Amino acid sequence: MPKMKTKKGAAKRLKVLGGGGIKRSKAFLRHLLTKKSTKRKRQLRGTTLVSAVDRRQVRSMLPYA
Repeated sequence: MPKMKTKKGAAKRLKVLGGGGIKRSKAFLRHLLTKKSTKRKRQLRGTTLVSAVDRRQVRSMLPYA
């Protein structure tokens, strides 16, 4: 059976952690920032974990991670 292909777009955006969680960055911080409050922009910084309901689908995109 051939090797499974990794979805390269997902591989560039997501990282699988040792405990099984998947790290991702937050959305909505690329452009149109003038209308967003400082508090909202500050809270969008950094990374967070992929939610539990999406984890199985994301793991199928990253078969060897």
